[in-house]
Amino acid sequence: MVATRNQKKLRELQDLLDNTGLEMLTLNDLPSVPEVEEDGQTFAENAIKKARTVAEATGLLTLADDSGLEVDALGGLPGVHSARFAGEPADDGKNNAKLLAMLQGVPDEQRTARFRCVIAIAVPGGETYLAEGACQGRITHKARGEGGFGYDPLFVVDEYGLTFAELPPEVKNRISHRGQALSQARELIASLWEEMS
Repeated sequence: MVATRNQKKLRELQDLLDNTGLEMLTLNDLPSVPEVEEDGQTFAENAIKKARTVAEATGLLTLADDSGLEVDALGGLPGVHSARFAGEPADDGKNNAKLLAMLQGVPDEQRTARFRCVIAIAVPGGETYLAEGACQGRITHKARGEGGFGYDPLFVVDEYGLTFAELPPEVKNRISHRGQALSQARELIASLWEEMS
């Protein structure tokens, strides 16, 4: 079970977990599972809360992630508030516009940032395991690229000189914060599934 209704995030997770032989259900497949309020102060708190709540509600091994962008010039904002940085409802375009407005006049060398991801894997009635990943980069002055979602058009990976939205999906998935966290979690997921089967 993947504790998300975000189809773009699910597609990314499916690509990253390809060849595991696991069938993934999402919250869209089980509409009776209640929404989980992400009110934690850290990515780990939010990921654990989502994974535990959904695992207990469904009785299924559950993976949940919480991720976001931390911009150094903004003291780590938007951080855990990345998805709703510009307010409710969540809107990628408004979030990106707000971020660029807040960074207006900030020179390139001070636009350093990182994407962070924490994945929680919850066993119903059992343990919760964590995996983490981070990808360093910087924020552009304007959106570039058509791929990805969220802040991807603003986040440049210096090694490539391209934004996440400009990189081919297979490259992004290999180097991204979510890709790093999932590569740590992949074997754990498979062994936990085997134990539960």
